[in-house]
Amino acid sequence: MEAFLIDWLNLLVRWLHFITGIAWIGSSLYFIWLDNHMVTPRDSADAKQGVGGEVWAVHGGGFYQARKYESSPSPLPDTLHWFKWEAYSTWLSGMFLLGIVYFVGAEVYLIDRSVAELSVPAAIGSAIAIIVGGWIVYDLLCKTPLVKDSRVFAALLLVLCSVLAWGLCALFSGRAAYILFGATLGTIMVANVFFVIIPGQKQMLESVARGETPDPAPALRAKLRSVHNTYFTLPVLFVMTSNHYAMTYSHEYNWAILVAISIAGALIRIYFVARHAGKASPLPLLIAVVVLAATAFAMAPQTGPGNASKVSFDDVRTVIQTRCTNCHSATPTHPAFPAAPLGIILDNDEQIRGDAERIYRQTVVTKVMPIGNLTAMTDEERDIIDQWYQSLKDTQ
Repeated sequence: MEAFLIDWLNLLVRWLHFITGIAWIGSSLYFIWLDNHMVTPRDSADAKQGVGGEVWAVHGGGFYQARKYESSPSPLPDTLHWFKWEAYSTWLSGMFLLGIVYFVGAEVYLIDRSVAELSVPAAIGSAIAIIVGGWIVYDLLCKTPLVKDSRVFAALLLVLCSVLAWGLCALFSGRAAYILFGATLGTIMVANVFFVIIPGQKQMLESVARGETPDPAPALRAKLRSVHNTYFTLPVLFVMTSNHYAMTYSHEYNWAILVAISIAGALIRIYFVARHAGKASPLPLLIAVVVLAATAFAMAPQTGPGNASKVSFDDVRTVIQTRCTNCHSATPTHPAFPAAPLGIILDNDEQIRGDAERIYRQTVVTKVMPIGNLTAMTDEERDIIDQWYQSLKDTQ
């Protein structure tokens, strides 16, 4: 019953995280688009009132006009809409989800003893320290003169993110490493909102309310952090879906794949930001395509003559029953799984043969199953499945 309730909690929190994430990232992308599509106001009276740009749009059967003031409107409107709870709700739900899946289920999802022999407290403590430490290091760097040169700072962030990816993949299961990478970037993004962007906006409003000219420094810092958040967005979105793609996180060079896809995501975002501004070079997009293509090529499984020697199906059945059916059964015995994951049941010979390709791919090609190698499947047992599958292909 406990596992059943945790599954339901997982479902509801994941759904909430998905909804709030859409709201946060959607509003972020919209405001970047809005900023880059501002044009000089048609009415000169608007310019005299401090309007620096305007955008006209049509949606849902109506016309909309958005205007941006160069400083602040006078007088201030009675109601100002703030965009912050989308970010906070996304982070809170994401951390709760991280706790449910990877901390409560640390033995299943967080720890892979073939990667590193960690106790549950050490694994959870290390994960939290890395997430918090990521923000601290980033924030300190943003307060140094390095931040004045965007290219140097971007290169430094790339190096640090690469080190982060490598370190996570050297400590945790591949699946957890990817999620923790995204959680670290996501924490940086929401901390930027909480500690820099929103306080900067509040300082501006307080100055206006006192009749003073706002200090531009907080606004510039907020703008810089907002730009950083923009380029973190696509890598974080990839990580949110990465658990569906074992070919990436289970690969021998999973950290390099994570870095390559993150670079491609940042380049794609660079292209679209520039395109919104009307001056887009296709070079970032082309480089992103090349990076993704090269990554796919490097990951492609090596083809060869295969290992098609005959094995007894009795041997295959023994491996499956010993290593797989404690989870993949109509009545799982593993306490973490009240029902067979993905509905895959391997209780009888017909079910095993019917899922031969999936079994082969997950246990031999990606080696992502058994998850975290909880049942200690050996290389010899994987060879048995390999030989069996190759023999099946030869008879087709």
